[in-house]
Amino acid sequence: MPQIHVRSLTVPPGAIDVLGHVNNLEYIRWMQEIATEHSAVQGWTLERYVALGAGWFVRRHAIEYLRPAFAGDVLTILTWVESFGRSSSPRRYLFHRARDAQVLARAETLWVFVSYATGAPLRIPAELRSAFEVATEAEALCALPA
Repeated sequence: MPQIHVRSLTVPPGAIDVLGHVNNLEYIRWMQEIATEHSAVQGWTLERYVALGAGWFVRRHAIEYLRPAFAGDVLTILTWVESFGRSSSPRRYLFHRARDAQVLARAETLWVFVSYATGAPLRIPAELRSAFEVATEAEALCALPA
């Protein structure tokens, strides 16, 4: 069971804003995509959530931009579950650029587990919790490709 999920991508020209670097919205899109991938790898696909009648909704995103990314940059994006509350779970992310081994951004999403029918928060099922190991940023940094 991978506690750190890793994805690489090359920044496409369409991700660049008028200032010549990656648009802020692209980071949020990539965060959602890698979180969904990590969940699916752990056996929790969209179909499984739909069958359960509950799933994750975003309560809050926070991104700390440290350096810009540009078209053609090869990025490694890492994500992990930081902890579990009764009905919420913060998920962390690191954006790393291969060519200069720099962390470009750190981010967090607070996900809340909710009923699809009512929108009300639900207790995170034990089966779902057990599918994910919690991790730290230090462990994530160790998971970067050499």
